[in-house]
Amino acid sequence: MLNIASLAIGVIALILAVFAFIPFLGWANWVIIPFAVIGLALGAMSDRTSGRNLNIVVVVVGALRLMLGGGLI
Repeated sequence: MLNIASLAIGVIALILAVFAFIPFLGWANWVIIPFAVIGLALGAMSDRTSGRNLNIVVVVVGALRLMLGGGLI
């Protein structure tokens, strides 16, 4: 059950992260990354790894986008 919740949070965060790639919307990653970290915590408590892995990808993509935009040094 925790894995399904983690996957749901990860999919929502990934969709939002795609929109954050639009210029001038990179600030949205400051909201998306903590949201994905919550999904990551839920996925870590689950016995399956798919939700955890999806949220790790979302956090990495969001952090890279922040680094490219100069929002995270």
